[in-house]
Amino acid sequence: PIILAVSFWLLFMRRHELAAAPLNTMPALGWPVFVFGLLLFAFGRSQDILMFQAGSQILVLASLLLIFRGTAALKVAFFPLFFLIFMVPLPEALVAAVTAPLKSAVSAVASGLLYSLGYPVGRSGVVMTVGPYQLLVADACAGLNSMFTLEALGLLYMNLMNYTSVARNAALAILLVPIAFGANIVRVMILVLVTYHFGDAAGQGFVHGFAGMVLFIVALVFMLITDHLLGLVMPAQKSARA
Repeated sequence: PIILAVSFWLLFMRRHELAAAPLNTMPALGWPVFVFGLLLFAFGRSQDILMFQAGSQILVLASLLLIFRGTAALKVAFFPLFFLIFMVPLPEALVAAVTAPLKSAVSAVASGLLYSLGYPVGRSGVVMTVGPYQLLVADACAGLNSMFTLEALGLLYMNLMNYTSVARNAALAILLVPIAFGANIVRVMILVLVTYHFGDAAGQGFVHGFAGMVLFIVALVFMLITDHLLGLVMPAQKSARA
């Protein structure tokens, strides 16, 4: 819902550009895309495939712009429509394939760092042992969802900053993946330390939920630092959007 709201807000902010865009309607292209989007939604609805149901809306909105306004308007609305991709759920097969190695990597790095700091931490697969406690690195701590969300935030940040340097945008988008991975490691380490020092109840209580907020705070700070460092070697070029 937040992604949807942000996308419509971005469209609203571009309303004057949309109104001023040259009128060059393309119904020959728009109507087939519109029909395909409706068929995709109907198929997804009948087969309970949420990815098709959500993804079809992007095609429907793009086709309506082609039918009533044309390619110039579609170009203006490209990013808001592209941003809706982050509203589409990831395929379950992809989530299952990526989550397991991510969990193992997060638990391995977190346990290694804590052990090097002198904590009695052991690991067996995705189960970490610290003192008398055992902690399971669950799917939510794997980092896939946070990577997906952070990519959305990063792209929104770059769009709001109006960067036109393709190299800088691509570099920051790629670097957001290890940033999200590192933020998840910090999250797991916080939970392990809280559990070790204050007990299992503390680690599974408020702190467990708050650690998720810490993850995004850490990730956003790292993103801003990375963007600043990229700016030293790739000077920002901002578009003149009113």
